[in-house]
Amino acid sequence: MEENIEKNKQNFIKNIISEDLKNNLNNGKVITRFPPEPNGYLHIGHAKSICLNFGLAVRYHGACNLRFDDTNPETEETEYVESIKNDIHWLGFDWGNREYYASDYFDQLYEYAIMLINKGLAYVDDQSAERISATRGTPTQPGMESPFRNRSVGENLILFDGMKNGEFPDGSKVLRAKIDIASPNMHLRDPALYRIKKMSHHRTLNKWCIYPMYDFAHGQSDYIEGVTHSICTLEFEVHRPLYDWFLDHIAEGDYRPKQIEFARLNLNYTVMSKRRMLELVRKKYVKGWDDPRMPTISGLRRRGYTPESIRNFSERIGVARRDGIIDVALLEFSIREDLNQKAFRKMAVLDPLKVVLTNYPDGKVEMMTALNNPENEADGVREIPFSMELYIERGDFMEDPPSKYFRLSPGREVRLKYAYIIRCDEVIRDKNTGHIRELRCSYDPDTRSGMAGSQRKIKGTIHWISVDHSIKAEVRLYDRLFDVEDPSGIKDGTEFTDHINPHSLEVIENAYIEPSVKGAKHLDKFQFERNGYFCVDPDSTENKLIFNRTVTLRDTWARMQNNRIE
Repeated sequence: MEENIEKNKQNFIKNIISEDLKNNLNNGKVITRFPPEPNGYLHIGHAKSICLNFGLAVRYHGACNLRFDDTNPETEETEYVESIKNDIHWLGFDWGNREYYASDYFDQLYEYAIMLINKGLAYVDDQSAERISATRGTPTQPGMESPFRNRSVGENLILFDGMKNGEFPDGSKVLRAKIDIASPNMHLRDPALYRIKKMSHHRTLNKWCIYPMYDFAHGQSDYIEGVTHSICTLEFEVHRPLYDWFLDHIAEGDYRPKQIEFARLNLNYTVMSKRRMLELVRKKYVKGWDDPRMPTISGLRRRGYTPESIRNFSERIGVARRDGIIDVALLEFSIREDLNQKAFRKMAVLDPLKVVLTNYPDGKVEMMTALNNPENEADGVREIPFSMELYIERGDFMEDPPSKYFRLSPGREVRLKYAYIIRCDEVIRDKNTGHIRELRCSYDPDTRSGMAGSQRKIKGTIHWISVDHSIKAEVRLYDRLFDVEDPSGIKDGTEFTDHINPHSLEVIENAYIEPSVKGAKHLDKFQFERNGYFCVDPDSTENKLIFNRTVTLRDTWARMQNNRIE
């Protein structure tokens, strides 16, 4: 049985690594790496890669490096570095003393470039970026050789040294590899290795005015660090021949990192492009990188997702060889499954309607016993105050209900959860607007929950809050940011921002919650009974609690969309 379970947990990457270990490749070591560019916040797709790379290191008793591929000072910031480290730690992973930066290797990468020039495998090109792009050809047509391709080794060394010393303006020269301008693989058509950027770097400051291109720095950084398995997303598959070409001409000895590609995570109703997410932030479609509608790890954390739910989601979707789209409902299922076991239950009324129990003693207060979590008896019970004046959800009352309506209506009874059966006797309206202001009801004192009379069968059960004991709070109802499945793939001439869901955030300023939530801390998580899962937002203060809806109790998205269409 255990053997079958282990077999089911295998994926093609584990199969490759297991075979490499059998053949004692790289002396039987397994070193992976997670190599983010510090040019934005991590998102759920990065979470999958984090879980995979750190998980493989644990599985094979190896190690996983955290390496920041910080080769572009124009887009990189220390803020992003710190947010990335926080996110990885929050997910439950640690890199120990294996924190590296591509910028740590700038001196070594420069020497590798010199080595390629000396071998006649790199040259300085004076053409503009636009001209180089135009002469690289197309996937079906070969490129044109640069007029500077056959410069001598000596001239290239002098020019490259001048590039390093700041003698030339930005964009005036690049160092290119001399591979095959007619190769069917566009990435082998003399790719750029270095460009001039006279900008301060977040770590090396003003030491360098030339910076290596990602494709050159990435594989050589793997090599320098002793990475054995370089796990990349599928878009790097066509880059692999270039990755190997560099190693062919630079690496020494038997050790070689191996690049393996897997399908990236694509979610529907979501954009996963850093460029698009940056646009959402800068143009204020959302309130920052950690807006709970964003697919960033910090946004999911603020919304109330747990690291366990994200790790479980990553395990559930598995590792594939080809791209596909995962239904975001599966991510939502993962957090429901986790919080159902962990979250304490609370009663909260989001759209209050006042109920006055006319036959309940004025001033009397009873404490009703409720389970903190019916999924875990060890979580114990709590006491909820009950009094003459209550709030119920406005949606739990209907004046003229259909035949199978089992909540409160005139002349009908309903059970208040953990408390009594009540009957609606009178509807009180506002004299000016005609809106229902309150309900006058009577309670049956013999039907208190847990007593003999509580056995009387009533089909409907609703939740409630004592008016005098309730805590007022702001509740933010978050939903999916986009109202189409593929906002980034629309082909009708619209922009992805044209498909932002106008219902992605609803703010309720006057919600009422049972008093046991008093003292709740930032990111504490609860199930508001019959309403969904919620967490305390970091904007909360001692005098004002703010809750974010993490997810509804069940997947209501399709039903809500159908109702809007109708």
